[in-house]
Amino acid sequence: MGKTAKAGKQAVVAFGLVLSLGSATLFAQQGQQDRRAISKPAPEYPALAKQMRLSGVVKVSVVIGTDGLVRDVQVLGGHPILVQQVEDTLKKWKYAPASVETKVQLEFKFDR
Repeated sequence: MGKTAKAGKQAVVAFGLVLSLGSATLFAQQGQQDRRAISKPAPEYPALAKQMRLSGVVKVSVVIGTDGLVRDVQVLGGHPILVQQVEDTLKKWKYAPASVETKVQLEFKFDR
């Protein structure tokens, strides 16, 4: 499938959601269509990051497949230790099925 055809089959999610995740906070934004989340476990604050007194924001762009699973994660910014934790957690996320793929940008804020 060509890049243009693929783009035509993508929806983008829009919502101003802020969830308290203990030591990490999720901000989700940008798009047009909302997808219902079935399971969105929170990323844990990595032990090494705690030892290093590391805090910061991880920004990612996520493609959610029609089956509700996260298909692709593109890192837009963040410390590698925090990024790895976010990527590992996103593999566990599940959304309701839909007729088109959805793309959403997420920000996870880690505070000490």
